[in-house]
Amino acid sequence: MLTTPTLTSTLLAGRTAIVTGAGNGIGRATAEALAASGARVVVADLDADLTSEVAGELGNDAVPFAGDLTDPSVPDKLVAAAAALGQGIDIIVNSAGYFWDAPVHRMTDEQFQAMLDIHLLAPFRICRAAAPYFRDAGRAEASGGAVRHRKIVNVTSLAASFGTAGAANYAAAKAGLIGLTKTLATEWGSANVNVNAVAFGVIQTRFGAPRSAGQTITVDGREVALGVPDKTLAAMGFDPAEERDLFAPRPMFGAALGRTGTIREAADAIFWLASPLSDFVTGQVIPVSGGARGGLS
Repeated sequence: MLTTPTLTSTLLAGRTAIVTGAGNGIGRATAEALAASGARVVVADLDADLTSEVAGELGNDAVPFAGDLTDPSVPDKLVAAAAALGQGIDIIVNSAGYFWDAPVHRMTDEQFQAMLDIHLLAPFRICRAAAPYFRDAGRAEASGGAVRHRKIVNVTSLAASFGTAGAANYAAAKAGLIGLTKTLATEWGSANVNVNAVAFGVIQTRFGAPRSAGQTITVDGREVALGVPDKTLAAMGFDPAEERDLFAPRPMFGAALGRTGTIREAADAIFWLASPLSDFVTGQVIPVSGGARGGLS
């Protein structure tokens, strides 16, 4: 297990959850949090071996699903795989994503489109594919006097509101995801579907590591360097050369709590929105930033 979940309970017993990007970081911590409270999790990520490993660790009959969500056919296959389990679908967490940075004057169309594809278009396609299990099922239940809340949690960023130098593509995609969140909340509210987003500040993941650490991800046969440029980290008050646990919080100037966040803290915010504790919350964007007013996630 990557984390020790804050809460172990039966709050999500009998619920089926799809978590994208569940192989690493925030997505994996979220899958662990949901499973610890009884959910059956469909672990979606690029790497087949990794998804199988994570599903095996989660227990609760977790199911691995490997696929590139930027392939137009994969979101439909993911939802179909979850539906085939025969228990309906109750929770979707759209957490998959990565950075592919460049300043605007040097950014290619491919770079800009790639961020739209994974951070905005993939969540849209997943939600659209899930409409029969969320909108239609909820309306049928409501017409019969039954209420069963289903949850969609989209992972966005403070970058959507404040921008991030060198990441106009990421910031634009995350801003679009907020628009999608609020629209879905309006369209599907009558079906008792709660649609919300978490806007993360700086959470310590491999994406927040120094670029010099050499972390990479392979997408569509293309290797993309992960992490934040060392000079950007230095400007934020971090020492890129400091050796430390990749997921450990770092001191951070400008955050009210004085530090970056952990993947467990990020997962806890998602868990709240995915649980019955938030049944009267919808159409909201919850900042999870330690009191920071801007930054990366």
